[in-house]
Amino acid sequence: MDKVAEQTLLKKGAEACLYLTEWQGRKAIVKWRIPKKYRPSALDTQIRSYRTVHEPQLMHEAKAAGVPTPLIYMVNIPEASIIMEYVEGRQIKQMLNKTMQEKRHEICVEIGELIGKLHSKGLIHGDLTTSNMILGAEGKIFFVDFGLGEKNSELEAKGVDLHLMKRALQSTHYQFWEECLKNILCGYTSILGEEAAEKVYDKTREIERRGRYVEERKLE
Repeated sequence: MDKVAEQTLLKKGAEACLYLTEWQGRKAIVKWRIPKKYRPSALDTQIRSYRTVHEPQLMHEAKAAGVPTPLIYMVNIPEASIIMEYVEGRQIKQMLNKTMQEKRHEICVEIGELIGKLHSKGLIHGDLTTSNMILGAEGKIFFVDFGLGEKNSELEAKGVDLHLMKRALQSTHYQFWEECLKNILCGYTSILGEEAAEKVYDKTREIERRGRYVEERKLE
């Protein structure tokens, strides 16, 4: 890597590790994709290289669509690593439950608008949870971790994205999840329009029914 200072591990995930560091005098995040020993070496290198290139591309397109994302400083394909901006702020996950209702309403509507902007351009985040959203110091909401994202305009992909968002709300913000979801969908509809948004909601409900059917079959 190019002049990366000492690194502090922030998060170790199944796919990648995040480190806090300093790069050219700026606070930065290093995302390093972990080699998987269960995969053949050549295949593992191919997958990690592809995702290392693909994620910054998605983030760039998300930013062009009007969705704040961290700046990319450097992509190192041989090391399967990305150096990006450290966004000063708080995870939405950490602060949403402690926020007054009016502010919570405002945040959730904006989240919905940002998801709508992604989907209107055929961009799928792939891991829509409040852990991957940061309320920046200037009040902007940043979307982070596009590692599971893709370019896909199909209703199924959009429905899965919203389904993941709903599940995240139910598990992490269970006191307010219905209120939060309602406001997110309000913001989402304002971007896509009622007709297009309703098609995505129908697909989300279908995905939920399929999930319940699978669970019920497991219990038989």
